[in-house]
Amino acid sequence: MMLGKVSTFLQRCGIPTFHRCRMHDSLFHVHPSVSEALAENKPVVALESTIITHGMPYPQNLSTAQEVEAIVRAHGVTPATVGVLQGKVHVGLTQEQLHFLSRSEASLKVSRRDLPYAISKGLSGGTTVSGTMIAAHRAGIPVFVTGGIGGVHRDGENSMDVSADLTELGRRPSLWSRPETQGVCVATFGNSREFPAFFSPESGFTSPYNVADAEEAAKLIASTLSLGLQSGLLLAVPIPEEHAAVGQLIQEAIQTAVAEASEKGVRGRDVTPFILRRVNELTKGKSLQANMALIRNNATVGSRIAFALSQLRQSRKSRSPPPPGKMSPSALPQSVVIGGINVDFIAKGKSQKLLFGQTNPGSVCQSFGGVGRNIADCLTRLGEKPVFISAIGTDSHGDAVLSHCQHMNTSGVARMQEQRTATYCVVITESGEFSLGLGDMDIHQQITAQYVSQFEELLSSASLVCLDGNIPVSTIDYVCSIAKEHSVPVWYEPTDVDKASKPFLSNSWKALTYTSPNLVELCTMNKTLGLPTPTELPSDLGELLDCASALSRPLLEHLQCVVVTLGPLGVLVCGEHGDGAVRLRPSKRRRDGRLCAVHYPAMALSPADIVNVSGAGDSLAGGVMVGILQGRNTDDSVRLGLMAARLSLSSPHPIAPSLNTDSVNLERVCSQAWPRPTLLWLEETDQ
Repeated sequence: MMLGKVSTFLQRCGIPTFHRCRMHDSLFHVHPSVSEALAENKPVVALESTIITHGMPYPQNLSTAQEVEAIVRAHGVTPATVGVLQGKVHVGLTQEQLHFLSRSEASLKVSRRDLPYAISKGLSGGTTVSGTMIAAHRAGIPVFVTGGIGGVHRDGENSMDVSADLTELGRRPSLWSRPETQGVCVATFGNSREFPAFFSPESGFTSPYNVADAEEAAKLIASTLSLGLQSGLLLAVPIPEEHAAVGQLIQEAIQTAVAEASEKGVRGRDVTPFILRRVNELTKGKSLQANMALIRNNATVGSRIAFALSQLRQSRKSRSPPPPGKMSPSALPQSVVIGGINVDFIAKGKSQKLLFGQTNPGSVCQSFGGVGRNIADCLTRLGEKPVFISAIGTDSHGDAVLSHCQHMNTSGVARMQEQRTATYCVVITESGEFSLGLGDMDIHQQITAQYVSQFEELLSSASLVCLDGNIPVSTIDYVCSIAKEHSVPVWYEPTDVDKASKPFLSNSWKALTYTSPNLVELCTMNKTLGLPTPTELPSDLGELLDCASALSRPLLEHLQCVVVTLGPLGVLVCGEHGDGAVRLRPSKRRRDGRLCAVHYPAMALSPADIVNVSGAGDSLAGGVMVGILQGRNTDDSVRLGLMAARLSLSSPHPIAPSLNTDSVNLERVCSQAWPRPTLLWLEETDQ
């Protein structure tokens, strides 16, 4: 029989103590974040890299690898992607190393048998399950997540074509094999004992056991470790239900691809890459989408199990179990984001000028956006744990959104019967500039004050609440009243010029702490308050800064800070002066400093590197919020935002999958050659 591809793979490797592994020798190198986590007995998940080098085409391979690492981090777990680079095994890869493997056309597929050759020749490659197991075992990492494992290949009873993954499972305190014959414990994750196939939750075979959730899985792993068994443990995770519907189509494509492989004489290690490639071609990309969904789901499940295992070990060590329902390492106030979530369709022309009334050549891709969602995503990727409150339909778009946002806390997202999940279609030019947008956003009106009131206790103790302009005025008024009563900072992201006025239709705006409009939205805010605004905005930078400063000043009568986004010209931060910059954090004392504005130029980026601009402003706002939440100074906070915005400009996604605490951190902020900010006194611009 064919064991084929399975899901989450957990590797037992004895008691994980990093210091005994001597991993910084001439052959092995452990990333500092991984070694630190292991030394402190924090959860770590190992990840293979053949999915990068042989599993998917560029750039899907890179974005998927980055997204999987982000999912792991979002669950409080350290990712350790394993790869071979220039003859050295790396446990934990930098962003530069991920980029290298994703673009390399000469990468080896490194299994157990290939390791000596690759190392002796100084070659690079992606590690298979068995190759990754060896590195993870040596490093002391107990949990290994993969999209699939090799098994007994078709006609294996005659050809003896058996994956090294199976043999390695049997010899490592790890996770599977010709499982029973190798003494490997096999269980299906979930309420069913049905053993899943790769593209289907059903294979026709039954697992000996099943575990209902991460906590049960952690107890099973802990029991395996305690017994000292020198064999692995395999947990098979079914593909997410919403992607299983295409299983029959994919299974038929697999049969065709297998027949072609046999006719062409494809054997051994080349079988799986050949079949995956042909199946993707035959299903017109549907198998690749299902494969990516499976991998994301496995990363989520594996991370939860690793975290639960870590908690279980700590509770046993202290002989006092954690409080019921408390898996979070702290009970500090959380940030809350309330706003829109939608499915984006980005149409990018192949020319700088688009001609309306006729068909323009270009490309169309799907991503997931919404200002509130983008900001919550950015905060999550940069190490915060915001609760996101929004609304989606019970349609397929809603299913896709939840699947994509598994790394986020979406416990506040309501699923509305007989409602359509919001969709947005944007048309951009070749350089990424906005041309036209169409949105079906009616469902955002369902984010009512009555619904949000369910979270009043959370809102009243939050460290920061962010509102986007998509939600109803009544909801904004309600949240502002709660925030004012409990002195909770509120950030208002106006979303667009038509929605910028919402808090300013009443006195709710006086409860805001921050807002981040562009210059046109700032004009709308002033008009709503009955204040004069210029009939034409200046184009000269100096005059532009003077105009933005003057328009911000009336808002600073009540707001702590106004962050004016200026697109490629950077950002103008307006507020109370302190220590050569603007004071970002509110204080209980009466404001006594002079008002000022500080201009921070944007990071240099060539037009050719701009993919789209849809999430740049949200990334900027999210980065600044992270700086505020972490108590950073103003310069560092703004520059965190600018770096996040730059990454998003270069990504097809509104929030770049590469955005994380490695790619945007204080060390990188400080190492950049930033242009000197320009300070203006607001009194001087108030004519």
